[in-house]
Amino acid sequence: MSSIEERVKRLIAEQLKSELKDVTDEASLMDDLGADSLDTVELVMALEEEFETEIPDEDAERIATVKQVIDYIKDQLANTSESD
Repeated sequence: MSSIEERVKRLIAEQLKSELKDVTDEASLMDDLGADSLDTVELVMALEEEFETEIPDEDAERIATVKQVIDYIKDQLANTSESD
């Protein structure tokens, strides 16, 4: 099984049609990876499906880098497992 970080990076690369090597922790989804607003909506939907979680619009708007995506997903999964 892949780590959360690997899964997030792979998903970002697929959704944004980027090379996996370009999807670094510091990479900005918009500035470095070329995402536009539609891309980010599609990415959020793909993340929600992959990790079986919900990402409210307010949260999605604050996520700008790959590292922020990874940290957000890790937090969501930790909160989900705590409430089970």
